[in-house]
Amino acid sequence: MASPQPHGTPAAPAAHGTEHPRQHANAEHAARSVAEHAAAVTALLEPLQAVHRTETLPLARALGRGLVADVRAPISLPPFANSQMDGYAIRSIDVPDGGAELGMMPPVPAGASPTALQPGMAAPIMTGAMLPSGADAVVPIERAVPDRFLPAAAQATEHATVWLPPASAGTFVRAAGSDVKAGGTALAAGTFLGPAQLGLLAALGLPEVTVYQTVTVLLVTTGDEVVEPGRELPPGKIFDSNGTLLEAAMEQAGLQVRRAGIATDNPDRLRTLLREEGAGADLIVTTGGVSKGAYEVVRQAMADQPVEFLHVAMQPGGPQGIGTFEGRPFLGFPGNPVSCLVSFEMFLRPVLAGLLGAPAPRLPVRARLSQPLTSPGHKHQVRRGSLRADGTVELQGGESSHLMHALAGSNVLVHVPEGVAALAAGAEVEVWML
Repeated sequence: MASPQPHGTPAAPAAHGTEHPRQHANAEHAARSVAEHAAAVTALLEPLQAVHRTETLPLARALGRGLVADVRAPISLPPFANSQMDGYAIRSIDVPDGGAELGMMPPVPAGASPTALQPGMAAPIMTGAMLPSGADAVVPIERAVPDRFLPAAAQATEHATVWLPPASAGTFVRAAGSDVKAGGTALAAGTFLGPAQLGLLAALGLPEVTVYQTVTVLLVTTGDEVVEPGRELPPGKIFDSNGTLLEAAMEQAGLQVRRAGIATDNPDRLRTLLREEGAGADLIVTTGGVSKGAYEVVRQAMADQPVEFLHVAMQPGGPQGIGTFEGRPFLGFPGNPVSCLVSFEMFLRPVLAGLLGAPAPRLPVRARLSQPLTSPGHKHQVRRGSLRADGTVELQGGESSHLMHALAGSNVLVHVPEGVAALAAGAEVEVWML
């Protein structure tokens, strides 16, 4: 996604209490851009790239990790010229335009080291088998007369012949190093290691790889109004969805999550919880308590810490907290469930992907709206939607950040950049697959 260009400076931490409407409006337009906040999160988490944050693992345990350094190919792939087809290895110069009848040499099975191909001869060859010295092309078996291999090598006598059509040099030949040459960069630092990347390392003969360690996150949900699922729900209370939502998103992304339950709206108790439970975590993430109301527990708990509470020009997920708690990186996400998930997807996930190669980044996809939409022009809006097979995306629910049912029915996040106030049906938008 192309992030909006910076257009302002970070907002200063707001004081508690009620603001004049004009002050609030001014603060909205002085909000930090999405790009600026992503840069701030990057700067906060850059120390995770330090050397002591790496480990060397066998390939079987490195799935989903990020590569620390460039991997140079110790051998070429393929390591030797080989046949792309079951057929006949020939010297292209021996077969004129009208075809030719060639003598037969012993077959070349995969894994064998063949003898040199003699002039005027053809060698039956299997897919993947080493091309005999002197050969420069392969004619597929179905183009030959007879159109089958001999039953066994013993039956290929000095009198056996085969008629073959012409083939130019290089036809159906996999040249040595045509995939990657020895000494070349096989994988770049920061590459996310999925099955294909691990398969490449195995093909190069590498049994292990140096990767970044898994990021450990302490996740804390806040609020007196929040109750753990499964317990009785008193009047005025709601079940906690944020903890489950974010824990699942983070674990799916490959992070190691440590839950600390639900923190009450008591700043002293929250500080104690973060101090005790945060030991050993790479990052602390809270949800809720970061807005401008009188009972914002996270803001209150961080009063003596270098933490900034500000507004990002994004909907949902505008209120954000960023800084350190007793030297440990801290991010404060909003309390509404869609807001906290969008915050993770917009800031934490892509920043970790850029710094550590994992989790895998969300790849942008272009789609067309099935319906019109409106958006606040001074914000980057993130809507939920369902991408269809025909390339259109249907919006799910409205802009509100509490619509969990709409989120659950979505498979993409729909991006409406800052500066766009309305889009018509059929307009092209960028979406991220969830």
